[in-house]
This record gives sequence, structure tokens and C-alpha cells, in this order.
Amino acid sequence: MSSLAASEKSSPNAMGPKEVELILVKEQNGVQFTSTTLVAPAQTNPSGEEERETWGKKIDFLLSVIGFAVDLANVWRFPYLCYKNGGAILYIMSVMSIILSPAGVGFTVILISLYVGFYYNVIISWALFYLFSSFTRELPWVHCNNTWNSPNCSDWADNSSIGDIYKATPAQEYFERAVLHIQDSNGIGDLGRPRWQLTSCLAVVIILLYFSLWKGVKTSGKVVWITATMPYVVLTVLLLRGVTLPGAIDGIKAYLSVDFLRLCDAKVWIEAATQICFSLGVGFGVLIAFSSYNKFSNNCYRDAIITSSINSLTSFFSGFVVFSFLGYMSHKHNVALDKVARDGAGLVFVIYPEAIATLPGSSVWAVIFFIMLLTLGLDSAMGGMESVITGLIDEFKFLHKHRELFTLFIVVSTFLISLFCVTNGGMYVFTLLDHFAAGTSILFGVLIEAIGIAWFYGVDRFSDDIKEMIGHRPGRYWRLCWKFVSPCFLLFMVVVSFATFNPPNYGSYMFPQWANLLGWCLAMSSMTMVPLYAIYKLCTLPGRFCDRLAYAITPETEHHLVDNGEVRQFTLHHWLVV
Repeated sequence: MSSLAASEKSSPNAMGPKEVELILVKEQNGVQFTSTTLVAPAQTNPSGEEERETWGKKIDFLLSVIGFAVDLANVWRFPYLCYKNGGAILYIMSVMSIILSPAGVGFTVILISLYVGFYYNVIISWALFYLFSSFTRELPWVHCNNTWNSPNCSDWADNSSIGDIYKATPAQEYFERAVLHIQDSNGIGDLGRPRWQLTSCLAVVIILLYFSLWKGVKTSGKVVWITATMPYVVLTVLLLRGVTLPGAIDGIKAYLSVDFLRLCDAKVWIEAATQICFSLGVGFGVLIAFSSYNKFSNNCYRDAIITSSINSLTSFFSGFVVFSFLGYMSHKHNVALDKVARDGAGLVFVIYPEAIATLPGSSVWAVIFFIMLLTLGLDSAMGGMESVITGLIDEFKFLHKHRELFTLFIVVSTFLISLFCVTNGGMYVFTLLDHFAAGTSILFGVLIEAIGIAWFYGVDRFSDDIKEMIGHRPGRYWRLCWKFVSPCFLLFMVVVSFATFNPPNYGSYMFPQWANLLGWCLAMSSMTMVPLYAIYKLCTLPGRFCDRLAYAITPETEHHLVDNGEVRQFTLHHWLVV
């Protein structure tokens, strides 16, 4: 018996490339039997490396990006900032101007995402705690006859002054005394032990995050089908209910009012820049991490326009929901709207629950509202975690084979640090992290990214890369923004952010000097990654200083040009071309 085997690779098709194995067997009597089998090849690229995982469907990627961009900040921060900074239309003009402006910094964004995860997951655990508490006939934050209430508590129905209400309303005391137990702490230096109720909720959140991320984008891409779409359903339901309430129209009118003089205030632009960077994930590395799982020919231009547009429209839409209820509260208490309008945790865990408690079927509305908060928070938390995991796995290749264990390590580490935020004084830790972890450092990270791409890599090379991906170069408007407008604007924002810094506070509590110093160390720890990594590269690369500098500022794919003395960055044309 003799045999002959041949292997041939078929052309790529919709099912992906396959290998055709042809086996020819010749029998003694001259009869030939031919056997053909299809063998799926190992997924490798031309360099022999394993192919990168990709999204199961295009919609999985878009939902993941939109789910991350549309987060709690769209509900609890954006509407209030619009109202405070000159009205929705004016503030959106500021935000849109920032949207249209588009290796050490990699570690910067990873650290920022990690720091935000330390306290962002705590917000989700608060929402989960409230969700469990909402499954009652009467919501627990309606009256003052509970064990956690203080003598200063008085029911909102018995008050005529909003000043009295918001010193000790049942809703405020429920959040601060029943959920946080802040009355048992004297400040950030007196944290106490983690509370088991919030710790349990935090553990549930961490478990949900792990099983959404452990297998990569194949699993997280399916989870976002629920977490990214649910908020729109709930927001629509709440808006339909909110606009029927007395005073809702007055609240919406205040939301849409315009004060053009606010454009002269630098703080408006700083808050707009921080808001859009935080909301869209610019500076967190999330968009880069998600996009890295796309195919090379993916239309990144279209995705960027879709994502930024949906994010801004969602923020604008949620403002109608928020201010319809704030207008209702203002009407109910017969006070000015600015007495009830606030942002942050005070809005979604005090004002909104209080408003919901006055509605017929309040428990049902509370369940709906806190489910929305959960879904808003979970997909954003997933994005932040994914940027950390993907960034470190790409940098340290050996981690790729141990993704599940590494993901477990990241989420457990985050859980352990987050325990400081669920102690009696945890709100002080939360406030410190929120103030320092992702403010100026985000603007700095985006500034370095803009300079790195537009000036060192080059707008012309970047445009060529985009043409190779989508078939055409970006227009001159975009190239001018990348080259000049964005870096200058961001540099101005960073400088002003440092110059106008205000120390954090929680109510009347002012943080001690050592806490502010600790906060600045946290913020600087991420920003210093850029110069530290630059020094590291200059010290470890071979050759003279000029050679090391040339290698450091040149992409690895062009190092062979540096060997021949051809360094684009050392020519005037590179710095002037747009």
C-alpha cells in the first residue's frame, strides 16, 4: 500500500480561511480511493502570532461603546451642569466643541481607569442596596419614624421651607444614616469597619463584572445587549411620567434657559471638558481597548460620530427627565428650582427617591429607577475594567494565556480597595477619589495623546492610516483640529485646572491637609507615568543620546529607517505638514 498526502489552503470566504487536506490512497488492485477533509487552521497572522479576538457582531461593539459612554454621569451630572452653566443649549455648544476636537500615556490611562473603578463600583452597590430596599409596600425613606432617623428629621409634607427640608429630610437621612452610616464617623481619619450590607452589594457587583469580562469581548458583547438598551426604556418611561407632574414644565424651561455670559467663565469650559472626557471615555483607554478588537477595515470615523452623537443626545434627553422631576419638587414645596437642583449622589440617591416616594405606586417606580442606575453603571464599569485588562495583557503578552485568572486578580484587587468606601466614613474616601482620581489627570492624559498622535506620529501619517482603513483621508478641518485646536485647547484646560483648584469637601466637612496631599499624590501618580516611562526608554535604548531619542519618538515599524539615519521627526516638514 502506498499513500500520498497534500495540503492546500483555500481562499478566504465568509466562513474564514480553511485548509483542504487531500489524502490519496492506492490499493494493490489498482483501485484508488480519495479522501478529502477540511481542517480549521490555527488563527495566526502573517508574523506567526495568534490572531486577536474580535467582536462577535458589529452591533456588540457599538453597544459596548455606547453603553460605556452613556453612564451615570449622563443622569446625575450633565443635566445639573447644563442648568448651572448657562442652560442646556449653551452647555451642549461647549461640549460639542470639545467632541469635535478630538507608551507612557498608556500606563496613565490604565491607572486612571483603575482608580475610577475603586469608587465607581461603590455607586453601583448603592443602587443595588436601594433596589433591594424598594421591594416594600412603603419606601423606607418616606417618614422619620425609623431607627436611623435623628431628632432633626422632619417629613417633607410638614415643612414650608426647603432650607429645613434639605437639612434633614427622610430621604437624605436614609442615604447618609441608613445606607452610609456617616454619623458613626468623625471624618476621613475615622473610617471604621466595612459595613456588611454594602460589602455584600459590592461583592455582587464584582461577581457580575467578573463573569461579564472573564472570557473577553465575546461575553461582554452579549451582556451589553441588556445593560446598554435598558436605560433608554426606563428613561422614556420616567419622562412620560415626569412631564405629567405639576411644575414639570417650569423645570424643563429652566433646563433650557440660556445665559451666553457664562461662556466667559473658564470654569464652564473646564467642567465641560472633564464631563465629555469622563463620559465618552476619552483618556480612559476604553475606546482604544474596545476598538482593538475590531477588524482592521472597521469604519472608525463613522463609529466615532455615532458614539459621540448618541452620548450627547442621551445626556440632553436625560436632562428633560431629571428637570421634570426637579420642577415637580420645586412646585410641591413652593420654592425656587435652584434650592432643589443638585448633582452627584445627592440627585440620584436623595432628590429622585424623594420625588418618586410621592407618586402613586412609588415602590414600582423606585424599582424601575434603580434598575436603570444599575444598568447604566454596570456597562460603564465593564468598559473601565476592560481597558485595564486589555492594556496590561497587550503590554505583558504572557498574561494572554491566563486572562481568566488575571481578570479575577484585577476585580478582586478592586474589591479590596473599594472596601474603604463602604465603611462608616467611606463617603469621605469616595469624595476624595472622585475629586482627584479623574479630573485634571484625564485632561492631561488626553493632552499627551493629542500631542503624541498629531505631532510626534504626525497628522499626515495618521490620516494615511485612516485612509488605509476606511478608504479616504479625513478632511482638512479634522486635521487642523488634531494638529492645533485640540492640543492648544487641552493645554489651556490643564493649566487653568491647576490654577483654579479648589480642595474637596463633603457638606460642611473640610478635608484635612494630609488628605488633600494624599489626593494630589493619587492624581500625580498617573500623570507622572508619562515622564517616568520616557526616561526609562531613553535609558534602556542602545546608542548615543540622539539615537535613543530617535528610537523613542519613532514607531517600532520605522526603526529600520532610524538605522539608516532617516528620522521623520528630525525634519521641518514633519512638524509643519497637516
